[in-house]
Amino acid sequence: MGRAFEYRRASKEARWDKMSKLFPKLAKAITMAAKEGGSDPEMNARLRTAIMNAKAQNMPKDNIKSAIERASGKDTATYTEVTYEGKAPHGVLIMAEAATDNNTRTVANVKVCLSKNGGTLVPTGSLEFMFSRKAVFEFDAPENISRDDLELELIEAGLESIEVFEDTWYVYGDYTNFGSLSKALEEKEIEIKKGSLERIALNPVTLTEEQMADVEKIVDRLEDDDDIQAVFTNIA
Repeated sequence: MGRAFEYRRASKEARWDKMSKLFPKLAKAITMAAKEGGSDPEMNARLRTAIMNAKAQNMPKDNIKSAIERASGKDTATYTEVTYEGKAPHGVLIMAEAATDNNTRTVANVKVCLSKNGGTLVPTGSLEFMFSRKAVFEFDAPENISRDDLELELIEAGLESIEVFEDTWYVYGDYTNFGSLSKALEEKEIEIKKGSLERIALNPVTLTEEQMADVEKIVDRLEDDDDIQAVFTNIA
């Protein structure tokens, strides 16, 4: 069937593999948000954002609905949110955020992943001060408002800065202002593509391609873990 067929098949398999790992994590985020704050997105900003992020990744509506309904199920697992901290080769720091129903299992997996790739797990709180936790929103450049005007209107909601990269805008604020910034953007009828709580390194490091490859092994394997929701590093 030729190389073109093989390429298309490989591309599809890679996409399916990505979705098979991503959709369960998105569903878990939706279920946790619904369990914590209720199943009505209008009254639950965290759920509203989780649904928005799922839709941005083309997660089917039925999957989203099932994840919300799962929150009220008697057999639904109770997840605990935990952050694991580690050091990787070349001075790289790692913060891995997890949602787990078995901390013993998850911490063991993280420890093995780090140790087998030249890294080490460190006590919780050891690296927290090396990162700043931010609420981050991503959206396409709006047509009806300038950057300066949007900055003025978002200050009271907790805006710290707006960054522009080509046609994409990024709004940053302290993580405690996630809900107020989300609401303010919605009131401006800005369609948010992604909203998240991120850990941004205060002193990022620059790596060579070879060094980056060493660290990517750890990051990729951590992200493959079903319990890990997000991984942050201090790489520039």
